[in-house]
Formats: sequence, structure tokens, C-alpha cells
Amino acid sequence: MDPLPTLKMAEAAASVLLLRAGLALLAWPIYLLSFLGIWEPFCRKVFFPFILEKICGLHEKKSKKHKQELFRNLPDFKGPSGELRLLEIGTGSGANFQFYPPGCKVTCTDINPNFQEGLSRNMKKNQHLHYEQFLVAAGEDLRQVPSGSVDAVVCTLVLCSVHSVSSTLREVLRVLRPGGAFYFLEHVAAEHSSWTYFWQQVCYPTWKLVFAGCCLTRELWKNLEEAKFSELKIQHISVALPWMPIEPHIVGYGVK
Repeated sequence: MDPLPTLKMAEAAASVLLLRAGLALLAWPIYLLSFLGIWEPFCRKVFFPFILEKICGLHEKKSKKHKQELFRNLPDFKGPSGELRLLEIGTGSGANFQFYPPGCKVTCTDINPNFQEGLSRNMKKNQHLHYEQFLVAAGEDLRQVPSGSVDAVVCTLVLCSVHSVSSTLREVLRVLRPGGAFYFLEHVAAEHSSWTYFWQQVCYPTWKLVFAGCCLTRELWKNLEEAKFSELKIQHISVALPWMPIEPHIVGYGVK
């Protein structure tokens, strides 16, 4: 057995740990606030809604063409009544509203209710939609939504931070009517031999703490392939943002 690959892996792992420690040292005030129980409520109420809106604005410019193409066939999934009932998981400030077709009936859900300012602004900008209700709910627990009650579920930049991807996908399939569709656009783990993946590993603990549980190294396409969709279309794309290790993305939809 050639010892060189094993040695290189050990060196890479050591480098990751060393750089993680250095990054944690730079972010020590946040770790201290977290230890004192101050960071999480501050992040949830103030920091995360603010920074997410800024990041989403930048991400939107880079991903707009992909979203336009992704949501182009949304009207094909209208229900028997001719209406399109759409549930969005992790609505945030409503960055996706602009891509939904006129007359679409939207139910917004988010585990964090502190996006009111941005959400209100985007609702006013997108009056071509009918806003049904806003539910404070995690993707893993959509008990407030009846089974088989929606034609489409949308989830963008959310599966990275749910506690359980498989539980969230089970809930997606439960609330969708037969023939309904689940739309997704998510950042994912890079190719393991790449420098991007190396930096994803380095940043992972601090990034997860700072960005409210966001995980950099999830291979979400595997979860989607394991879920019981009758049809699944996944495309691997690149959405590069400056100084952020989240370039690899997947985009597509699955049909129940």
C-alpha cells in the first residue's frame, strides 16, 4: 500500500484543524458571546436578518438567470381548479416573490419571524401575488399545512441550515398534492479534491456559528436522490460570491 496518499490526507487534515483554530481565534468575541448565551438571540433578531438580506442581494444578481429558468414552468403545476398554491420554506425577506407567476397564492414559512421589514418591502413590490398567510415553522415540522394541500413547494438557500434534510423532504412530499413539484436552489459541498472543499472544511465551525447553523459541506443532491420523487431534475451550477466558500450549487425540481 502506497503511504503517500495517506500521508497527504493526514497533512491536509492537520492543516484544516490549524486553520480552523486560527479562524476561531479571529472570531473569539462571537464564540464568547455564544458561550454566554448572547449570540444566538442577537443573531436571530438582528445580525442574521440584516446580513442575509445583504448576501441575498448579491446572490440574487449572480443567480437571477438560474432562478428565471428554474421557475419558468411553475404555471405547469397549477391544480385542477386552475390556481397555483405555493408554499415557500424559509421565505426570509421574500427574494423569490418576483419569480412567481401572477395570481399565485403564496403561503410563507420561516423558523425566524424577524424578517418583517424586508418581507413587507418585497410584498409591496410584488402585488401580482396573493399572500395567504405567514407561518412561523421549521422545514422539518409543517404540521400547520394540511397534507396534499399545495401545488408547489419552494426552498432556496435553506436546506443548508435545517436540522434534518431528510425530515424536511418528507414534509415537502407530505404537503404536496400528487403531481405537485418541489423547487430548490442550494449551495452544496464542493468536489472533495478541490481547494474550495478544503476552505469549506476550514470555515465550517465558525461559519455555522456566525450564519445561524448554515452547513457548508452538505451533499444535498444525495438527499434529494434518496427522497421518493417520481421525477427529479438536478443541475450542478456555479454561483461565485467574493470571499465566500459557497460557489458550488444545485438547482432543479422534483415531482411527487
